[in-house]
Amino acid sequence: MNGIFITFEGPDGAGKTTQLKRLAEELKEQGYDILVTREPGGTVISDKIRSIILDPAHREMVDQAEVLLYAASRAQHVHELIMPALQAGKIVLCDRFIDASVAYQAHGLGIAAEQVKAISAFASSGLQATCTYLLDVPVEVSLSRLQQRASAAAGQGLDRIEQKHAAYHSRVREGFHAIAADNPARVRVIDAHRSEDAIAADIRQDCEQLLKEHISG
Repeated sequence: MNGIFITFEGPDGAGKTTQLKRLAEELKEQGYDILVTREPGGTVISDKIRSIILDPAHREMVDQAEVLLYAASRAQHVHELIMPALQAGKIVLCDRFIDASVAYQAHGLGIAAEQVKAISAFASSGLQATCTYLLDVPVEVSLSRLQQRASAAAGQGLDRIEQKHAAYHSRVREGFHAIAADNPARVRVIDAHRSEDAIAADIRQDCEQLLKEHISG
């Protein structure tokens, strides 16, 4: 594949979606061919699965079903959208990917990490990100931002995952840190408890170096 696959990860409310969009606009201005997408979702089928996963009314959903639904959404997303874009030489910016499953389902829910990774690898046909920006904020900041966002969005409360207790979100953040420690060459940890501009500058600088290496390689 000739393209570059960049993912954005982090606890809920870390600002990853905002930073992904900022980077996408900057790269477009520089003339790069960009695809912006997200998980769960990204395609018609994947978005329908997303609505099932995140619906607050689905409190009875068992952990195994959650793992498999995320994987089903990812399988469609990867094969219908991401892989063709990479094969066409595009830069794909994705809001969450396999790291999110490991953090939320293995560390958060307590499912064996090897099981989650194996299911994700099958769903994605082994596709891995070239680079991952992990935006990190303390749990109390994450939860506070979620509440503020829910209050600002009239009629839209927290989704099923966001509604989980603080201990769960703490385990998720610990999971992201464990992933970063295990993958230092791929994962860049970004302190997201700063101004939006400062965070964007760090990501832009790192991405410029990544693109230079990709072109020269």
